[in-house]
Amino acid sequence: MRKAKSIALGVALALGATVASGVMAATTLENVMEKGRLQCGVTTGLPGFSQPDEKGNWTGIDVDTCRAMAAAIFGDPKAVDFTPLTAKERFTALQSGEIDVLSRNTTWTLTRDVSLGLNFAGVNYYDGQGFLVSKDIGVNDAAELDGATVCIQAGTTTELNLADYFRAKSMEFKPIVFDTSEQTVQGFAAGRCDVLTSDRSQLAALRSKLADPSSAKILPNTISKEPLGPVVRQGDDQWFNIVKWVLSVQINAEELGVTSSNADDMLKSDNPSIQRLLGTDGDMGAKLGLPADFGYKVVSLVGNYGEIYDRNVGPDTPLGLDRGINALWNDGGILYAPPVR
Repeated sequence: MRKAKSIALGVALALGATVASGVMAATTLENVMEKGRLQCGVTTGLPGFSQPDEKGNWTGIDVDTCRAMAAAIFGDPKAVDFTPLTAKERFTALQSGEIDVLSRNTTWTLTRDVSLGLNFAGVNYYDGQGFLVSKDIGVNDAAELDGATVCIQAGTTTELNLADYFRAKSMEFKPIVFDTSEQTVQGFAAGRCDVLTSDRSQLAALRSKLADPSSAKILPNTISKEPLGPVVRQGDDQWFNIVKWVLSVQINAEELGVTSSNADDMLKSDNPSIQRLLGTDGDMGAKLGLPADFGYKVVSLVGNYGEIYDRNVGPDTPLGLDRGINALWNDGGILYAPPVR
């Protein structure tokens, strides 16, 4: 009994000291609202995911993920600033508080999830690692790449996957490592390597930067699983839930047929799922510390998942990517979000 009382007293004193010393920091949401802006970590430039134009305007799936968060919090998708980060810089920037959320085509793995003090809040693009080669070298399958020189970006899962694949196939390769994806495609274009390897979506984006995109092809092989999505710091469940549910709202909105163009009309819907999504019924926003109509603002101001996909990487963009496994679960893909209820 004496030991139990001692432990209880110790906990109480520790908590009192924490409060008295002001160590109990404000939540991420409170900090973001105080700043009036969301700080989002993105790539240094990857078409379709996070890319600035000549005027500094950012576009891409990862960019729209952050714009949706700003819409949910402030009712303004422009209330966000973007911090370009290399693969090696990204986790440190999030851990240190330099950014509020990392939305930078980052693969969710066990090691990253449990050993870096970070939480993955969902998947906004399901991908896999592939290979980009010049059509001139006459290679049609990754099994023909024994002895190849490979351009690769440092600080990525790509390095480990590449080593695993070649070792399993009893093949040799010579890596040429660069700090940024832009440098990898420049090295490939200059002939410094036979092959460029990365996520297949990234290969499509990098191929679009070549002087003649039609001169290169992506091999049919996919050698890994790369679930990409936004990341937050551990220890703030409210912020983790906000990022997770903003993304889920976008996916559910597509499934329910709610778009940026019909969201106003859908406010009159008698479908309970749509009512909860848009905030005309229930207290979903209050549960997250957000306005009741946060879902309406996300969809009306930024769009549902399908709209975001189509305008950034879809068939009518330079990347020309079909939905594939990123289609909804009821349309042949694996995209599935928990219900807003």
